[in-house]
Amino acid sequence: MHGAGEMITFIDLNMYSIVFLFLVGFIGGLVSGFIGSGGAFVLTPGMMSLGVPGPVAVASNMCHKFPKALVGSIKRYRYGQVDIKMGVIMGLFAEIGVQVGIKAQTMILEKWGEAGSNLYVSVAFVAVLLTVGSFVMRDALRLAKSGEGDGKPNNLCKRLQSIELWPMMTFKRANVRISVWFLIPVAIATGMLAATIAVGGFIGVPGLMYVIGVTSIVASATELVIAFVMGLGGTLIWAYYGMVDIRLTLIILGGSLFGVQLGAIGTTYVKEYMIKMVMAVIMLIVALSRFLAMPKYLDKLSLTNFGDTTVSILSKTSFGVMVVALLIGAGIILASMFKARRLENQA
Repeated sequence: MHGAGEMITFIDLNMYSIVFLFLVGFIGGLVSGFIGSGGAFVLTPGMMSLGVPGPVAVASNMCHKFPKALVGSIKRYRYGQVDIKMGVIMGLFAEIGVQVGIKAQTMILEKWGEAGSNLYVSVAFVAVLLTVGSFVMRDALRLAKSGEGDGKPNNLCKRLQSIELWPMMTFKRANVRISVWFLIPVAIATGMLAATIAVGGFIGVPGLMYVIGVTSIVASATELVIAFVMGLGGTLIWAYYGMVDIRLTLIILGGSLFGVQLGAIGTTYVKEYMIKMVMAVIMLIVALSRFLAMPKYLDKLSLTNFGDTTVSILSKTSFGVMVVALLIGAGIILASMFKARRLENQA
């Protein structure tokens, strides 16, 4: 069972990589507290850009995620944004998806090695980020233009909520009454994605908003509870396979615990469409970053022959684009907070 772990080596850490990981952890935490558990998607490519194997980056991310998610969910619970009942139920079902996702990761690693696993993680990133990011961006622009909130569920949500399929459950904080059978697919997909790229929030938050009918504020807050429940279980499974690098976990956790609280505070100052806007912008930029990193893995698998010079340029560009994504995301959040705070003080 531990065969996959024998093919993986942990990286050596120096002062540069430690400082870089801490800063990425801080900005990842800032984004995570603001949009739900979406901050880890920045950390996975961040670690991979330093040479950390994909499965180790995913496993170490999941390990750092559950204590951070706990801190963020407590913070946002105090603001009245969390539906604990929905979070716990979906978190338990998400564990099924985590099990399936980890099994797929270890099978790919054993068959195609580290390069194959890294390519798998990168392809998953690009596909999910482009799809979900485009959809969320379109919705954010619509809300910004209309000036409306997102409290009204769409037609799909209304249709699903109207179907009386036992067992029906009422979630008071989310203001939703729906069959558990419609929660399960969203939860399992969230868990599978979390085990693949360490970020289930890209499915979980949009799923809660566009399928279940939860507002973006409550969806992003409740996703932190889901992340805690599935992250705890997923970490234990990844640790069994020997994939968790506790050094990386502690460094990024140290940075993200500061950021996640600041991000959570930011949700109380901004309009709801801004949360969607930030999520979409970062998703699309990171998708480009991961796409530029793919030729390196394709060359290692002898599927392409880009050449060392081209691969080196693309890898450095990929890293640069990811840093830009971090800075833009953090900039939007902080600027929104300061602007809203200033207007509040003027009033």
